[in-house]
Amino acid sequence: MTIGPVKHSLTLRGHRTSVTLEPEFWRAFRAIASEKDISVNGLAARIDAERPAETGLASAIRVFVLQHYMTDRH
Repeated sequence: MTIGPVKHSLTLRGHRTSVTLEPEFWRAFRAIASEKDISVNGLAARIDAERPAETGLASAIRVFVLQHYMTDRH
C-alpha cells in the first residue's frame, strides 16, 4: 500500500516553510543529504537558491533526487 504525500517543515535561511513529498522522496532526500554530509535543511536551501522562480520547491527536490540517482548510474 502506497502512502500519500507527507508534509514536513524545513528552515531555509532562517525562514520556516513546509514541503510535501511522497515518503520515498523524503527517504531518498535524507539519504542524499547524509551522503553529502549536509543537513536536510542545508540541502533544501541549496536547491531552493538554484531553482527557477517558476518551479516549486517540492518539484525541485523531486527533480534533484531523480537526477542524483540517474547520474549515479552512469
